Amino acid sequence: MFQSCFSFNLNWTIPLIKISALGTAVPDFEHTQDQILPFMQNIYAADSNEARKIRFLYHQSGIQKRYSVLKDYSSPKEEWTFYSQNLDNAFPSLEKRMRCYKNEALKLAVKAIENLGLTKAREATHVISVSCTGMSAPGLDLEIIAALQLSNDTERSSINFMGCYAAIHGMKQATAICKANPNAKVLVVCVELCTLHFQKEATGDNIMSSMLFADGAAAILIENNDSNEGLTIESFYASILPKGEKDMAWELSSTGFQMTLTGYIPDLLAADFKPLIERALHKANKSIEEVDYWCIHPGGKKIVDVIKENLGIESSKIENSYGVLNDYGNMSSPTVLFVLKRIWENHLKAAHKPATIVGAAFGPGLTMETFTLSYA
Repeated sequence: MFQSCFSFNLNWTIPLIKISALGTAVPDFEHTQDQILPFMQNIYAADSNEARKIRFLYHQSGIQKRYSVLKDYSSPKEEWTFYSQNLDNAFPSLEKRMRCYKNEALKLAVKAIENLGLTKAREATHVISVSCTGMSAPGLDLEIIAALQLSNDTERSSINFMGCYAAIHGMKQATAICKANPNAKVLVVCVELCTLHFQKEATGDNIMSSMLFADGAAAILIENNDSNEGLTIESFYASILPKGEKDMAWELSSTGFQMTLTGYIPDLLAADFKPLIERALHKANKSIEEVDYWCIHPGGKKIVDVIKENLGIESSKIENSYGVLNDYGNMSSPTVLFVLKRIWENHLKAAHKPATIVGAAFGPGLTMETFTLSYA
């Protein structure tokens, strides 16, 4: 009788791709909104009426404190080191801002990696750096490889100038690498020094940006991992809203990077976010009711408010987005990972029960990126 020479392992399973570690970091200089306010009023307020408007905005921002690599924002003029004590004089050039980025970005990246765990990080086979607030070549990816003393064979990539959703794009690239290479361990490092790009012209965009943005870094390790540890990556989904192209933009100028951030963004999200989430959840075979925690990038308080109302989310399921905004402000790309870390450490590890986490972030384009994770 014919006997097959092939045998099959019926217990074979597809490896799970997981976020196995996550670390975050902020610079040394902490500034409360009340400390930053006089600096901004001094520059932007033409009269007492304008000063009151700025004070109102700051008190309604949903932010208590932010961090910066610069001490100037809450220091007396005589102690400023980055800005001229007479702000009518020459403002920092793009070159000066990039020198500061070069001096500070790697230090903050290493701090986040240390919080992830140096032993784990040094197992990385691939490094992906993420940033939209500074660029150079050789860049941050090579600097990270050198700082960690990784092999010269370590593969590297950079995601530049994609804005607040770039961390999710980095996660997506890392997942693709792990699918192609079962032995891959991909270190994704997001570093943003948004406060280097303060602009003194009293435009609505500049006033809004200077009220929201801060500095921070986050690092995640993504790998094939069948253990019970970590967050399993289920799916990603992205969509572009071309009608919001001019409402969120990030452009270079001779005096730094300039943000366009109109008040129309929450209206765009109110109209288009729920259909996006429904498509993302359909891809992940989930429903809105099955989501245990929402990891929403807190681009601003009104944005989180609109999404909460639009989806009918319980406060307990989205509170971490408000919490990160309150404690750190908007740090661009690392921010959604700060929210994820808070969910992981404060809820998932404490509850010890299965959970579904859906994340979303928004950036120039207007681009929306989402992820679906599970915790066992």
